[in-house]
Amino acid sequence: MTFYDSSNFFPDTSAGYLIRVCNQLGVAQLDQAFAPEGVTAVQWSALIGIHVGRAPTCAALARDMAHDKGAMTRMIDALEAKGWVVRTRDEADRRVVNLALTDAGEALVMRCRLIAIDCWNALLSDWSHDEIHTFIAQLQRLRRTLESAPPCAA
Repeated sequence: MTFYDSSNFFPDTSAGYLIRVCNQLGVAQLDQAFAPEGVTAVQWSALIGIHVGRAPTCAALARDMAHDKGAMTRMIDALEAKGWVVRTRDEADRRVVNLALTDAGEALVMRCRLIAIDCWNALLSDWSHDEIHTFIAQLQRLRRTLESAPPCAA
């Protein structure tokens, strides 16, 4: 079954466009909310990824965030310079450099987590709990679909 055709495929009806714009608007909201902490939304995403163990290395973090490896390395350099991240050589394979949060990085992640919770609660304040649960479930389903989908044919 197909949904899109030339009669209904426009920016305001395109799933990809709407997701991208919503992401950009959400990042802008979090950037403002995190500004007093001296961290951006993208930096916080990297820090929380390290915190929850999704990304123990710079390369894994870049993959997890769909970010360029070079740009991720520069971001980790900046986070390390701020005293929030430390790099250590892996005991089993010295070629691997693991990432960990410092105590200051852990404290920042927890403060920003509360800020993010407050921000998203404010943004979704006129949504019912059922609407939010349904929306999250649909996004999770879309993520699984995208992760397992073969490349679209040209």
